[in-house]
Amino acid sequence: MPPVLTLQGISKNYGSIRALNLVSFEVPEGSVFGILGPNGSGKTTLLSIVMDILVPTSGSFRLFGEWPTEIQRRRIGTLLETPNFYHYLSGKDNLVIASRIKEKGFGDIDKVLEIVGLTQRRNSRFNTYSLGMKQRLAIAASLIGDPSVLVLDEPTNGLDPVGIAEIRELIRQLAQEGKTIIMASHLLDEVEKVCTHVAILKTGELLADGPVDEVLVNEDLLDIGAADLGKLKEVMQDYPGLGSLKESGNLLTAGFTSGISPGEVNQYCFSRGVVLTQLRIRKRSLESKFIELISSPKTR
Repeated sequence: MPPVLTLQGISKNYGSIRALNLVSFEVPEGSVFGILGPNGSGKTTLLSIVMDILVPTSGSFRLFGEWPTEIQRRRIGTLLETPNFYHYLSGKDNLVIASRIKEKGFGDIDKVLEIVGLTQRRNSRFNTYSLGMKQRLAIAASLIGDPSVLVLDEPTNGLDPVGIAEIRELIRQLAQEGKTIIMASHLLDEVEKVCTHVAILKTGELLADGPVDEVLVNEDLLDIGAADLGKLKEVMQDYPGLGSLKESGNLLTAGFTSGISPGEVNQYCFSRGVVLTQLRIRKRSLESKFIELISSPKTR
């Protein structure tokens, strides 16, 4: 199957300001794809281009392997901003209006209310809903017509911890039912917990993309030292399973993605004529990896 979305060198300028610069990546079918980055990184601009709200300055993209048309976009449900629901109408009546706007029948309404867990409150007025319930109703509106893909912009923005947990669980449920989900977020924790793939943006630049467990990988870090740091570096470069190796002052920091035994490293170095003077293991968190990515120059 072709990717759900293929971006090829997408750029967007606002006068002298470049909001996106040559962004290219693919969204596999069946994935929960997170577009991760700080506020102002270009996430919403990118989603708006995909949904034909904005026109790119240059570059192109495909939906389901084809040049985008209204036919392809009808297979996509969107939540790009908080919908303008009528506060004095019930959740169900608001979805009736949404169905009319989308030119869909009303047969999906009870089903989508059940999916988002609002069946018991379907006849309650919108202004009696909690923030989490309002967001779930917005997702229900995006599900009308049974789209195969959902595009969600900051779906947990402004919610309390309970509301965030509800939306995350709903996203997992929808993914298990086979929907592809593309979601923008500035929260690393959100992407780590619900996404299978990620693209990281910083000021319109794509820093990295791929499976979450490859891009945002946890590493065991080992600080090691020896009298001859050059010899130690030469020896460690051939160590099996080494992910990274950096020099910091009079120490080397070696990163391993599959776990590491300090004793084995010590024995390895000693067998090659290097006596370690320092050996310390520590963890690098996903948060520190993310901060490192967005703080450093473009890595691609």
